[in-house]
Amino acid sequence: MAIILRLDRVMADRKISLNELAERVGITNVNLSNLKTGKVKAIRFSTLNAICRELHCQPGDILEYQGDSKE
Repeated sequence: MAIILRLDRVMADRKISLNELAERVGITNVNLSNLKTGKVKAIRFSTLNAICRELHCQPGDILEYQGDSKE
């Protein structure tokens, strides 16, 4: 996939734990963990909005595009 999730990097920069962010955002630890490790195929805008609000970041800080070599 060409979209890479960098949530782990932003969380480390902000020194926030998975449990704390999950509680602030209002999603389960499991769902946030799946986002953090890139094991998801989609993210709701409402979830992305809440994550950016709590981490004081832009969506581009969390999502990165890497072109496929096949393109």
